[in-house]
Amino acid sequence: MRQTRQVCILLPNKQHLVCTVGVRSRGHEMLNCLLKQLGVSELQVLGLAVLRDNEYLFLDLEQKLSKYFGKTWNRGSSMVQFILFLRVQYYVGSGLLLFSSKVQQLYYAELRQKVLQSKSHHQEALFFQLAASALQAEVGDLEQSEANDEEDGGENRQERKHYFLPEDYFPSWLIKRRGRYFLLQHGPVLHRELRGVSRRQAILQFIKNANSLQDGAVTFYRMRKEKKELRSSILLGLVLRGVQIYEEVEGKQFLLYDLSWTDIDRFTFQGSRFEISAVGSLCLPKLLYYTPSAFHSKHILKHLTDSHRFQISTRAALNYVQQLEDMQVSQLYKEAYICDTKGLTQRLQRNNSLTSSMSDRNVTEGTTTAWSKEEEEEEVSYTELELCVDDPEEFLVDDPAEVSWLAELLSDVSVDASLEFPSSYWAAVTVEMKQVLMRRADEGVSVD
Repeated sequence: MRQTRQVCILLPNKQHLVCTVGVRSRGHEMLNCLLKQLGVSELQVLGLAVLRDNEYLFLDLEQKLSKYFGKTWNRGSSMVQFILFLRVQYYVGSGLLLFSSKVQQLYYAELRQKVLQSKSHHQEALFFQLAASALQAEVGDLEQSEANDEEDGGENRQERKHYFLPEDYFPSWLIKRRGRYFLLQHGPVLHRELRGVSRRQAILQFIKNANSLQDGAVTFYRMRKEKKELRSSILLGLVLRGVQIYEEVEGKQFLLYDLSWTDIDRFTFQGSRFEISAVGSLCLPKLLYYTPSAFHSKHILKHLTDSHRFQISTRAALNYVQQLEDMQVSQLYKEAYICDTKGLTQRLQRNNSLTSSMSDRNVTEGTTTAWSKEEEEEEVSYTELELCVDDPEEFLVDDPAEVSWLAELLSDVSVDASLEFPSSYWAAVTVEMKQVLMRRADEGVSVD
């Protein structure tokens, strides 16, 4: 008889799902169960994480679940509840890159919570813009009667029924600084300016503004400056463009280093020892910190590796989206394109998303090789493992001929096969991709 375990998966929107898997199951089987319940083909930017030492670590899907739940997993006690978390693993520069509306909503839900927990005291005005976008997405157009009440005298304002709670849209420190009455008075003013904006467009605007928040689209990992230091005062922040290092002093975060991917030569870990080496031109010493354990170091390094590959794989598409957004803002772009939208939509559905091919490549390329080498030596001791980020092949993404995922997205071509096309083909593919992204930007079409 097959032994099974039930795992509760907590979603960013505060809902939960229960998956039943075999006791010998690996992360992939848990993922498949989750995808089936959510009704999506892939998570794209979301990942399963376990809470270890008050820190979220993303699962290596090739590993057995028993590695994350320990001996209690094999014993299968009914008194123990196994819990995983669905969280944002890769942040994106634009919500238009999230093709599935369900994934986009979960992504938005986590960002909403991060905004409420933000400590970016110097960006107060941005929180009002974020609150307005969230209100438009969740409440819709502000009723005219409520808008008129905002313009009435103070007594009417106090007597009218408020349609939102400041605690749901502003960080606690901002409520304390400005007071509830101030937020209830001025929040609807910005909300009213978004009248007529669709729910999806409001969510896209929220995602865009959240990227400007200092601690918004970032994953933090706590580290220590000294091995025997009791308190973790260093925060390694994984952001879209690279890595940021903060030091926490008396509850306040001070930025020490802001390193883009091109600034970093390699990451190295040996046990709990974690090193960051910058390129020689920066003349920076090696940054040496300590994680809680070798288990943490291994998973942090894998997250850094996968994030770097993800950003490279989506860079070209993001550039197209940003160009379209810039042209819309300046109102200089009036040209209409004629293309087979239905055919392109079918192709997008078959290929799922921009990252589907990237995920397949991660399994067959350097990531597997690097980790298999480490796993071979794991039985003896944790030895030094490096991730180099200066591989020139990773950065040649501006030339359409180097964007292999573009062919897989728009044609029935696998990236595992040899790609030999004339330059005219790649030019046509690039134009077609621009048309798709432009149409998504204009019409807000979601492909599920």
